[in-house]
Amino acid sequence: MSETINILLAEDERTLAMIIKDTLDGQGFAVTVAGDGEEALRLYAASKPDVIVADVMMPRLDGFELVRRIRKGGGQTPVIFLTARSAVNDVVHGFELGANDYLKKPFGMQELIVRIKALMGRACHITPQPDDAAVTRFTIGQYVFDAVIQRLTHVPTGNRAELSYRESEILCRLCQHTSEVVTSQSLLLELWGDDSFFNNKSLHVFITKLRHRLASDPSLRIVNVRGVGYKLINGD
Repeated sequence: MSETINILLAEDERTLAMIIKDTLDGQGFAVTVAGDGEEALRLYAASKPDVIVADVMMPRLDGFELVRRIRKGGGQTPVIFLTARSAVNDVVHGFELGANDYLKKPFGMQELIVRIKALMGRACHITPQPDDAAVTRFTIGQYVFDAVIQRLTHVPTGNRAELSYRESEILCRLCQHTSEVVTSQSLLLELWGDDSFFNNKSLHVFITKLRHRLASDPSLRIVNVRGVGYKLINGD
């Protein structure tokens, strides 16, 4: 990845879009602005940005449909939704479509910058040392998980899955504490920045995605420890 993070901003409110663009440009990002969902889809295909920041409510093509089409086409670019909506179903729906994060309007620009940088971070934020080169590579059941490149490989078939940032971060922590409970609060505070009700709902969505990822090995289970957190069990 180049030092400059290229961002596609899809926002139909022009004044807000210019404020975001000017702020991010001033912080060393390179921002391309789309005024509606269809334009954003065209610019995505042409520029292949590092991150997409998309308003949910846009003309011609809304943010949900934009992400659905990108994911259907195989695109894995991280997406942050900007939304004035607060309904749980709307937030969960966005994550199910493949979004990585969301910010509710109004939001602080510094918070947006922090979340963009977090999405571009390396999985688990581990820098391997010469005598500890395997700390980001885990063998779990029939799978090998490389946390640095965010890839899960099913060894018997050779099938590979490219994980999203959040999927990788969560699985990394579960692998580091196999058969131990990883609390929901610790995951939420480390990865989302707070343990709000909405973030807890989105965490549950990502846990469900990881269960599907690991479904080819019946000996692997991510168990919900009610009211506490989650535990990765690797056994018969």
